[in-house]
Amino acid sequence: MITINNLDFGYRKNKKLFSELNLELETGRIYGLLGKNGSGKTTLMKQIAGLLYAQNGEIILNGENPKKRSPKFLSSYFMVPEEFETPPVTVKNFLKITAPFYPFFNEGDFYKYLSEFNLDVDGKLSNLSFGQKKKVMLSFGLATHTPVVLSDEPTNGLDIPSKSTFRKIMASAINEDRLFVISTHQVRDIEGIIDAIVVLDNGKIIFNQDLETVSDKLSFKTLKSLDEDDVLYAEKHLNTYEAIVRKKDEEHSHINMELLFNSIIEKDSKVVNEF
Repeated sequence: MITINNLDFGYRKNKKLFSELNLELETGRIYGLLGKNGSGKTTLMKQIAGLLYAQNGEIILNGENPKKRSPKFLSSYFMVPEEFETPPVTVKNFLKITAPFYPFFNEGDFYKYLSEFNLDVDGKLSNLSFGQKKKVMLSFGLATHTPVVLSDEPTNGLDIPSKSTFRKIMASAINEDRLFVISTHQVRDIEGIIDAIVVLDNGKIIFNQDLETVSDKLSFKTLKSLDEDDVLYAEKHLNTYEAIVRKKDEEHSHINMELLFNSIIEKDSKVVNEF
């Protein structure tokens, strides 16, 4: 579990990015952390990982304070950053050096994930393409079996088939004892795998709902006109509208993540008000 209480942070003293930010993330779930560029997604991930320190407030990750950077804390999470450098070593040597820091690392799972990515790693990590490096780090992170896995823009650098594989692997790796947070602006890349959506805007959490609740309250429809009174948000596409409406019956509709996100960050959002 991750608990954030009254978090204040700013890169400059006179300008706060976060002010009294509160958030609680539960195990057994995959969270999508969404927001516009500059909303603070990466910064919040770094705060959780103990790579940045808040001016006020606290973060607790599975009972540990990230600020203390204790060995127990460092072995309880793995973070795949958006950009990273890999050492000029082979995969075998990388595992020999790095895996011992994670008590539950499973080498068999690591190679299984690489195989699912259709990646046969030979030679030094530093000689791989960015997309190949991303696959290695994602595979390693999941194979650590840490209670928390943080991924910042994990699908950047992946081709379309690999994005599909990423979704499959993430869905198979989650269990009731683990918590995954995926920070991304590629909203469509996480459709079908996240359990809940958290939206950051102007340094504040403006939306935090599990998708089951969203599905219970909202329907996503294609309409020829906007005559319906219960339309909360709509975008025009050629001669039709992609719309979000209040749910009136038990009919199930597929959640359009991009449409949902756009509706949430709209000024005076009717969707946010609905919740």
